[in-house]
Amino acid sequence: MSLQDHHQSCYSRFTYYDIFKNIILLFTGKIRKHDKDFKGPIENRSCTDIICCLLFLVFIFGLIAVSILGFVWGNPNRLLHPTDSSGLICGYDAEVKDRPYLVYFDISKCAQMGPSAVALGCPTPQVCRKSCTTEYYVYLETVAKATVGLLQQADIDKMVCKDGINITESTSVEDIQKYVGDNDCAAYYVETTDIVGRCIPSIFKTILETAKDVITYTAVNTDGSNITYNLTNTDNTLISGNLISNGTGFLALFYSASQEAEMIFKDVVSAWHLIVIFLVIAMVACFVWIVIMRWITGFMVWFSIFAVLGVMGFGCYYSYSQYYDLKNSNSTSEFGIAQAFALNFSYYLTLKETWLAFGCTTATFLIIFLLILIFLCHRICIAIKLIEEGSKAIGNMIFTLFWPIIPFLLQIIMIAYMAVAAVFVASMGGKEYYRNDTSSQIASDLLSDLPCNESDTTFGEFCGFVKYGGDQYIIPLEVFLLFMFFWLMNFIIALGQMTLAGAFASYYWAANKSKDIPTMPVLSSFYRSIRYHLGSLAFGSLIIAIIKMIRVLLEYIDAKLKNSENPVAKFLIKCMKCCFWCLEKFIKFLNRNAYIMIAVYGRSFCPAAKDAFFLIFRNVVRAMVLDKVTDYVLFISKLVVTAGVGVGAYFWFQGKVDFFTDYLPKLNYYLVPVIVVIMGTYVIAATFFNVYTMAVDTLFLCFLEDLEVNNGEDRPYRMGKGLQKLLSKKNKKYKEPEEENRA
Repeated sequence: MSLQDHHQSCYSRFTYYDIFKNIILLFTGKIRKHDKDFKGPIENRSCTDIICCLLFLVFIFGLIAVSILGFVWGNPNRLLHPTDSSGLICGYDAEVKDRPYLVYFDISKCAQMGPSAVALGCPTPQVCRKSCTTEYYVYLETVAKATVGLLQQADIDKMVCKDGINITESTSVEDIQKYVGDNDCAAYYVETTDIVGRCIPSIFKTILETAKDVITYTAVNTDGSNITYNLTNTDNTLISGNLISNGTGFLALFYSASQEAEMIFKDVVSAWHLIVIFLVIAMVACFVWIVIMRWITGFMVWFSIFAVLGVMGFGCYYSYSQYYDLKNSNSTSEFGIAQAFALNFSYYLTLKETWLAFGCTTATFLIIFLLILIFLCHRICIAIKLIEEGSKAIGNMIFTLFWPIIPFLLQIIMIAYMAVAAVFVASMGGKEYYRNDTSSQIASDLLSDLPCNESDTTFGEFCGFVKYGGDQYIIPLEVFLLFMFFWLMNFIIALGQMTLAGAFASYYWAANKSKDIPTMPVLSSFYRSIRYHLGSLAFGSLIIAIIKMIRVLLEYIDAKLKNSENPVAKFLIKCMKCCFWCLEKFIKFLNRNAYIMIAVYGRSFCPAAKDAFFLIFRNVVRAMVLDKVTDYVLFISKLVVTAGVGVGAYFWFQGKVDFFTDYLPKLNYYLVPVIVVIMGTYVIAATFFNVYTMAVDTLFLCFLEDLEVNNGEDRPYRMGKGLQKLLSKKNKKYKEPEEENRA
């Protein structure tokens, strides 16, 4: 071989090696080099993702500006209190201050609007009154008395009319009929009940009248005798029980639910001190459980694994025993089509084929489970040790358990602020009047797109107040508020995760756990996150906010297509909803690990996310096993704490504990505080155990870095002795302090 050929061959081998090396690096990433000065989260760092930080501040100022607009121009009373056909707020505006109840002229019109009657109101005049109607009435009764000149003030007081309509004892029959025909006075009304300021026909009365074709009532005639009247509206349509029931169904359901909500709120207020006591007990229970998890985690995991193996083994044995018993007894039972369609399960159990299928299925799952256990046993042990190490870390830094209270309070404040701002912005617009045809039977025709004035009324038509709004910028502003809500909530979550990651990383990389951990690890990590990484936090939370907005848009499109007959469009929307749900889960997982790398090394978001992804990818099996084992342990922990506190609250509020019966408040529903306690306990348990999850995830990434960077000789491992023993690792030239594995 010539010298030239030799050089060409070496060059080719070098090129192929470089290509192969680059391909490997492309899929696995570059392993971090050892830094002899690295002793935990880097203190000397610089600001990251500055552009995103500036963008975040600009949007914050935009949120403040939108909120100020809402606070200046909005009035939440417009949404909370009933409003009459003139746009006056019953019981609030000066003109109707003493009239807090809203009465509908023709409640049957609500039936034509359906559920939208709750949001848009009924296409019928509405007036504020001092009280709801307590009897049946039809205007023909007044007409009859006016015809013979016997109209009295008591008869006039029965009529429900708009402001400015003056009816006296000398008013002519023609004028009364004109008032009713022009929708200035109600043609009829029924017995009603006050539900959140709205006069809704009494539910039980309506149910009794539903079977009737026409609602009738008896009144005193002009000659003193009794006379029966049929209820009719302005176009002399007979009012049936069904019409009233349909017209008030949606309104009654909505407003009665509001009334029930008010009673539930009163129960919560009455028992708030007991609820707080139970939530404090839940906090103590979570703390105690986390402390003892360092000793019971292994038992919980292995007991569950062997319990599953035992159940599956017994199921396999029992199935085959039943199969051979039926086979040896020469059973002649066969699978029958009639029994299959009748779902006669007892018949299936007499078939040997059924037990053979059960036996084969359980045997298959048992073999798969055993193979998984054999191959993953070592990794399960590592996961258990890391979970126990997380408990030790929390025990050494108790304040980490109380840190989630700060993000939790920030989220509560943010939810309250955004809710108030959204209500004020939604009530910014002016009064909207729309024409509707009272003779129309089609709900979509009841409200036209053309606005009108209140005075623009003719017989057969009604131009009335519908709602406050009309400002074309309200919907875009509400969308902006929703986007900022998603962004800020995820920003707070990210801040909490990065703060905890920095604290737990300082624990792992400390050579001496009792001396080298910073004095205030949580506050130090919080300072680094706020001082240097606001941009990175904003970047990660912005991605989640954008995905959430896309999911909201897909939900809106899906709702619009609900009545569509296009199956392809529905299928595509369902697929997109599923894809974006999965994408959100993946991005949240990636963000959490990126925040850990940022907290430790101080890098920008994208490089940190890349390093975290490739580090996990190089150890994907370990990551999967740890994730599932941790999820299982924390699920059992949440279940135990929530169930324990919930059962105690149930017996307490039901009065089962005789000693404490004198301390029970008067409640409408005793289950209300129990449900609140259970929900609150779950939130507290989730908050406490999320700290545990963050501890395990941080220690896991540090553990993987430790294995890749250190060798136990000139570069000593920082993992605990339990993990070193499990992995057959040992620091040969570095003597660990005796205090390292205490606590």
